[in-house]
Parts: sequence; C-alpha cells; structure tokens
Amino acid sequence: MTENRFLIQYIEDSVRPSLQLPQTGIMENQVTDHSEEHTFQYQNSLPSLPVPALDESLKKYLNSVKPFLSHEEYQRTQDIVKGFENGIGKELHQKLLERAKVKRNWLEEWWLNVAYLQSRIATQIYHNFGGPGPYLEHYWPPEEGTQIERGSLTVWITLKFWELLRTEKFPLHKSGNAPLDMNQFQMLFCTCKIPGIKQDSIANYFRTESEGDCPSHLVVLCRGRIFAFDAVHDDHILTPPELFRQLSYIQRRCHNEPKGPGLAALTSEERTPWAKTRDYLVSLDPKNLTLLEKIQSSLFTVCLDESSPRATPEDYTEMTRLSLTGDPMQRWGDKSYNCIMFSNGLFGSNCDHAPLDAMVLVVLCDFIDTKIIELEGRWKGSDKVRDIPWPKELVFTLDQKVLNGIALAQNHYEEKTSDIELVNYAFTSFGKSLIKKQKLHPDTFVQLALQLAYYRRHGHPGCCYETAMTRRFYHGRTETMRPCTVEAVEWCKSMLDPASNAVERKQLMLKAFAKHNKLMKECEQGKGFDRHLLGLMLLSQEHSLPMPELFKDPAFAKSGGGGNFVLSTSLVGYTRVGGATLPMVHNGYGFFYRIRDDRIVVTFTAWKSCPETDAENMCKNLFQAFQDMIKIMATAQL
Repeated sequence: MTENRFLIQYIEDSVRPSLQLPQTGIMENQVTDHSEEHTFQYQNSLPSLPVPALDESLKKYLNSVKPFLSHEEYQRTQDIVKGFENGIGKELHQKLLERAKVKRNWLEEWWLNVAYLQSRIATQIYHNFGGPGPYLEHYWPPEEGTQIERGSLTVWITLKFWELLRTEKFPLHKSGNAPLDMNQFQMLFCTCKIPGIKQDSIANYFRTESEGDCPSHLVVLCRGRIFAFDAVHDDHILTPPELFRQLSYIQRRCHNEPKGPGLAALTSEERTPWAKTRDYLVSLDPKNLTLLEKIQSSLFTVCLDESSPRATPEDYTEMTRLSLTGDPMQRWGDKSYNCIMFSNGLFGSNCDHAPLDAMVLVVLCDFIDTKIIELEGRWKGSDKVRDIPWPKELVFTLDQKVLNGIALAQNHYEEKTSDIELVNYAFTSFGKSLIKKQKLHPDTFVQLALQLAYYRRHGHPGCCYETAMTRRFYHGRTETMRPCTVEAVEWCKSMLDPASNAVERKQLMLKAFAKHNKLMKECEQGKGFDRHLLGLMLLSQEHSLPMPELFKDPAFAKSGGGGNFVLSTSLVGYTRVGGATLPMVHNGYGFFYRIRDDRIVVTFTAWKSCPETDAENMCKNLFQAFQDMIKIMATAQL
C-alpha cells in the first residue's frame, strides 16, 4: 500500500460543512496567556473510530469501480462483491467489529505499519513530503547573504510554536463545537523514524510540561557535517541574535574546514540497506549510537543548504523541487521536520510522513508566515547575547565500508530523483472569491477540473485519491475520498461532446459537485470504504485465510485499490503554504494545491521515464479546465 501522499485540508464554511481550524498567527504577547482549553485535554474523550456498515461500504465500492469497467466486467465484479458480502466478507467484518471493541482506533496500528513502517523502498524519495516556504511573497524575496539572519528568526518562531505545544497553549482545533484529535502535533518535534531490517519503528521523545522533561536541542546539517546545540538556556529559548551566533559559528567552521562525510545521505537509501548500515555503524563504536540518538531526539533539523533556487509568487518550481529532492547530505530523511534554509534566504521543508500528515506542517508554516508578517520580517527585540555554550560537532567513527555506503546511497538517490518531473505554478485569473460567488465549493471545483484535465489529456477517466480527514475520532488521520465518480465522468464526456450545450454541461457539472460533496462529508464522518476494505484484507492475512476474490479482481486495482491511484491529490489549504510529493504509481501524477482568494497554486509531479505522463501539459489542461468551468457558470442559464 502506498496510500500515503497526502496533506490534510483546511475546509471553509462554504458549500460543504467544514472544519474550523483556528487562526495560527499568535502574537508574541499571547504566548503566556491562559486559555480555558488545553491543546490536548480532550484526547481521551474523543469518540472511537467507527466501523462502517459492510453493505454500505460494498455499495460505495461498486459505485467507485463503475467508471473503469465495461458492462460485462461490472457484472462480474457485482457477482464477486455479492459473494464476498454473503460469505467471507461477513466473517471478516465480524472480526473487525470485535477488534473495534478493544481498540479505540481499530485502524491506527495497521495503517502506520502497512502504509509506512513496513515499506522497504526509499521513503525519503517516495513517501516524504516537502514544500517551499511562502515568505518570498512579502518580506523575504531571494537575497544573497540573508540565510543565517532569516534562518535565526524562523527557528525562533518555530521554537515558540514548540513552546505553545509543550505548555498546551496552542489553540485546540475544532469542527463546529466538537474538538478534533491533536495527537499528530505531539509527533512534530523530537520525533524520528528508525530503520529496521523488516520493519521500521518511530521514536518520539516529545513531552508536554505536565508529562516531564523534553529534549530541547537542535541538530544542524551543513556541508556534510552535523552539529548540535541546546535551543534553551536558563529555561528560556534562545533569541534570534543568539541563534544567529550559533548558526554563524557552524557556517564559518564548515566553510573554513573540509566538507564532512555526509552521513545523512544514508537516510535516503532503501530501508533494509540503511538498517544494516546503521547496525554496522553502531557496532563500530558505541559512541555512534549515542550520536544517532542525539539526532533522533532533537527538536528538528536545520539544513544550511548551499543551493540558491529561483522562485517567484507565480513559479515555485525550482524551490519546490529542491525542497522535495534536494541534496540528501543536507536532509535527515527520517526526521519529522527538516527546516531547509537556502543560501539566498528562501526556505523549504522535508518531512517523514510516517508519524504525521502534512496538515501539521501546514499549520506550523502558516504560524511562521503570519509571525513574519507581524514582525515585518525582522527581529525587533534585544540584541543582547547571553553566554551560551558553542555548538558541538557530532563526529562519528566511520570506516571505508560506511563511506562506500554513503556514496552508494547518494548515487541511488540522484539516479531516482533525476527522473522526477515537477512543476509548481500559480493560476492567477481568479481564485476562491470568484468560485464562492458562483456558490461552488472551491476544493470540489479544483478536483472536478482535475478530472476534466485528465480526461482530455488521456482520453479516459483517472482513478483518483483525495485526502479526507477523520480527526473527529480518537487518533484519526485520513480516509480516501474517490473523486472519479460516475457523475464526474458523465460531465467530462459532455465537455468533450460537441453536441452538448452549455445548459446540459452545467446540469451535469452541478450533479458532480453534489456527489463529490456528499462523499467527502461521509468520509469525514467515518463512513468511507477504502480503509474498511483494507481492514478486511489485513484480517484475512492475519488469520491465514485465502485472499478474498474481491481483492484479486482486476477492478480493485483498476479503480485505485491497493494504492494504485493514477491521481494522488490533496488540498494543502487556503493559506500561502505549499507542498508536494511523488505519484503513487509510475504512470500517475502527484497533485497538490492551495486555494487563495485571487489564485490557485498547483504542483504536479510525474516520472520522466513514463511516456504516458506529462506534468507540464497536465498543468496547462487544468488551467484551461478552470476557465471552462467558470465560463459555464457565467453563461449557462438553467
């Protein structure tokens, strides 16, 4: 299963009943305010994740496969589903209900293991998400010599965010009046994935103040070398001038002395080879384990990258590409958060997907962005620097075998990432304001435009994954929402049919909108079917039963089941924050987008080696679809 390329949504109170995520731009003087509600206080009172009704899930599954099958194929799949429902499916569903009685989230452990920890491919390449910081749109355009100055302020703001979580003063997310699960925010800091021979694990050292001590050091990667220093001194986080002192010291040393071995590149390797190298590294010298644990437990990693990406508010392509697939010696790919500081004062991030969804990073980056605007891009406090200890370099004991492993990992990484096509452009003709004026949901607007763009480009429907969030439930993460509905395909066909008029096209489009909104709402209420089917499949494996015919039926994979979606999509939000990951399948696209009042910013990824796909062309088709849909709404009178 590779259904793990997603960013959770900020949904507004428009067409679809919505999530109400709080304003994250918290003023400095509010940091010490006491809120009536603590960040994590409702965790233990959240409802358990429900198990959907079997007949409802199978009915939805049949509807989802219909666009991809002939009449005869559909009849066969119907028979298979009926046999499943009346046979082994009923037995497996009963076992799932029993599991749900003893686990508050029956999916959590399975999802973490199957989607992430059991994966043996290079997760830094295929699973991690990355994205550009949006700061160039206001106070921080590209400017040489600003890397450390801006980096110091960004790190300080990030530490303020950590402080809010640690003191549980970060505003609780709610849907209406109902609290949402905040567990993933405990995985943002002091968290790292540990490679295993057969399965990875996650080490999380974060603690709230009420829980006890929490690591407070940062790790800095620069020119193949690794440094660490404490971000707290005498119970106060370091100020931007103090952080400037520490980062400048590291930068000077790295530029005046030879480059380091680039140990971090090992985290970009396939998981089993990395696990074996890590074990060997520990066997070389016990000190190496202590140093690895220092990296694992750090708040986050600061990456002083020597790249100077070009970027404008209309074209983030190079900056996004470097954030997602930049120098592997400058990213610790297993950390939950790598803060990338480019040499020209621009910013990006690269994050392990296993412990959290990128919703958490969107919230953090929006917090940073809002704070930078409040501060007008510069520190306005005291320039006084306390007498704090200098950063210490983490010097590992290495031998030629490890150095060969680093070189091999870097070669593998460069070979794979050189095959990635990525474009990140802004559509500036209109945005959320005009879409909402037409009484359309902005997210659904983009998703249906993508269906039309794919249909035009490829001549057939595209099975599509969109992220739906299940944070209303205990430790809820995501569900699959499938936008390629029968209604969406009928509308796409009408758009390509010269005999279809504007009124007919509008009627079909509004039907597709209604179906999409209904399915999304059901997914958010725990009534999706993809995770349900996954649970039934895993139960059959756990009980050593024959794989049910439903999962071997070609219709299952053809419609996207088993992580075979050709369109892997998610809404990053209604902020300036962007994001990107890679396609789920070789002949697919990764598609991430953010919707602002006056623009829609999109990222497409594809594999250059696939002759069927073309990210640049898909982007052009999508922008044309946006125009066509607004034109229909403006001209067709029902």
